[in-house]
Amino acid sequence: MNFMEIKEISQGVFKIDRRLATVNLAKGEKVYGEDIRRIGGVEYRLWDPYRSKLAAAILKGLKNLQIKKGSNVLYLGAATGTTCSHISDIVGDSGSVYCVENSEESMRSLLNLCKSRENIFPIFSDARNPEEYTGSAEKVDVIYQDVSSRDQSLILKINGKVLRSNAAAYVAIKSQSISVSKNPREVYRQFMREVSGDFTLSESMTLEPFDMKHLFASFRKR
Repeated sequence: MNFMEIKEISQGVFKIDRRLATVNLAKGEKVYGEDIRRIGGVEYRLWDPYRSKLAAAILKGLKNLQIKKGSNVLYLGAATGTTCSHISDIVGDSGSVYCVENSEESMRSLLNLCKSRENIFPIFSDARNPEEYTGSAEKVDVIYQDVSSRDQSLILKINGKVLRSNAAAYVAIKSQSISVSKNPREVYRQFMREVSGDFTLSESMTLEPFDMKHLFASFRKR
């Protein structure tokens, strides 16, 4: 008989034989074709780091994940819901994931996801206009940002107003979306300068080999 090694590496995040997983909040259902493991009466969803920048960052050694059971998370750029579904697993029924997305096609997938995950709240809006939705997501514990835009630093700053003091923000900085002509390192340095008045950098890492020309950064709100 084969026994799978299970280790909880952060609250709600597990390693099963060196692969990341979360406990499935919507038992029996997949979101993006991920593998499911049933162990000891618990159903786990394997978390693909090639499909999720947060999973990639965790595998690359992200030290302090503040997304936990009961957390209220403002997710900017939720797309079709791959990563936010795993965040939904982590925060559980006592937490909330406010998912901001401005693509109609992606929003249809998010709405479908909400049928089995009542802790996900889809918000069809542009992340540059937080005044349209912050009434629905005030006093959040965490911001998670994964947007393709030249003004990624501005988006973080204007949405940071709904964060509690000293709360965490996680950002996947996409250098090619900001500038294709600049060296990615210079793009990352510029981003840090632009948000330094509002946020303190906790840690950062590139995401190779899972994603190229991305820097994953963890911040604390000043």
